[in-house]
Amino acid sequence: MDNKRRVEIFSAGCPICESAEAEVRDLACSSCEVTVLDMHDAAVAERAASLGIRSLPAVVVDGELAGCCTGRGVDTAVLQAMGVGVPRG
Repeated sequence: MDNKRRVEIFSAGCPICESAEAEVRDLACSSCEVTVLDMHDAAVAERAASLGIRSLPAVVVDGELAGCCTGRGVDTAVLQAMGVGVPRG
């Protein structure tokens, strides 16, 4: 039986994603299997969408999106409230 905790990092390869990858790897123990997934791969992007990932980097532990990675992404209501889409007058 495999008792490894499966930790997946969804990344675009940018410096912020690389920093998050390093943080997760530093935190991981011998019971953690850390994998970095490239969002430039269409299959990875499709899986990310199915998990509810809206911003990168994102971490999934044993198939569940980590709480620190939920609820982020572009919020059009916030952008509209800041004037996006409305000409300056």
